[in-house]
Amino acid sequence: MNSINAKSEALAAIEPLVGELMERHISERRLWWPSDFLPASEQMTDEQARDMAALPDRARGIPDEVRVALALNLLTEEGLPHFHRLVAVYLGEDNAWSRWNYLWTAEEDRHGCVLHDYVRDARILDMRPFEKLQYQYIEAGFDPEWNGDPYQLLAYTSLQERATQAAHANTARIAGQYEPVIQRLLAHVASDEARHFRFYRDVFRGLLEIDSTRALEAALKVLPRLSMPGHTIDGYAEMADVVRRAGIYGPGDYRRLVEECLEAWGIAELEPDDGAGREAQDKLMALPARLDKLAELLEKRTKSKTFSFQVVYHRAMELG
Repeated sequence: MNSINAKSEALAAIEPLVGELMERHISERRLWWPSDFLPASEQMTDEQARDMAALPDRARGIPDEVRVALALNLLTEEGLPHFHRLVAVYLGEDNAWSRWNYLWTAEEDRHGCVLHDYVRDARILDMRPFEKLQYQYIEAGFDPEWNGDPYQLLAYTSLQERATQAAHANTARIAGQYEPVIQRLLAHVASDEARHFRFYRDVFRGLLEIDSTRALEAALKVLPRLSMPGHTIDGYAEMADVVRRAGIYGPGDYRRLVEECLEAWGIAELEPDDGAGREAQDKLMALPARLDKLAELLEKRTKSKTFSFQVVYHRAMELG
């Protein structure tokens, strides 16, 4: 049996697991709506109207590096059309996977909506340059080098959801010192991402149990270096550098979530049937130490630098 057929059979075999995990997810979630945080109605109460009118003044103190993080987080969320397409293409239609894809897409869509509403209402970004970046990202497409491998997609989504959760939670922790609405808003987004992570993490663990070598090899292709959504956006690398220097999200955070996934997937306890699987297992277990070295090297090479972005009004920010 060739690899493509074997993977298709494995994906079909774990559809009952997908259904169970989706039911778990639905039972644990609590749906919320962007207007819960940012009401917009001619029937708003006087208190709501006053609170919304005061939002720009309250948000004025949010540091520029945190604004960059919010811009990057929002751009990441606005890439949802790319990921809906990838899940549909890689995992098929009219099955348990597609039912999850629609549910997941509906939940994720609120993230971009509420963050976009916030940065606009709070006036913390220059919206026209931001909207151009958003347009460029969607127009450019997003086609990772997964060669049609659904296992790599599922390994990627596990890591990406966890990384996004960490970025949102850390941004909330810092931004909340200046403005409370963004903290509450991002906390709800991060909670959604944590539940999405649990789904993809546990699905991939199911693949490891029934097709360990191919799943290990797929994880090994994805984990050493995760390219976050939006990495093709003009200025992305510098924006990500600002976020790292601000202590919001960087290589050290990624190293921790990789170790978390390896533990949750039980990589150390697996017993692959062949040499290829054992080799991939050994390389995966050695990955956290390798990522530690890369993070340490980056920190040693970091020198003070001045940044400026159109989306943050071209203001200069110097970060060490």
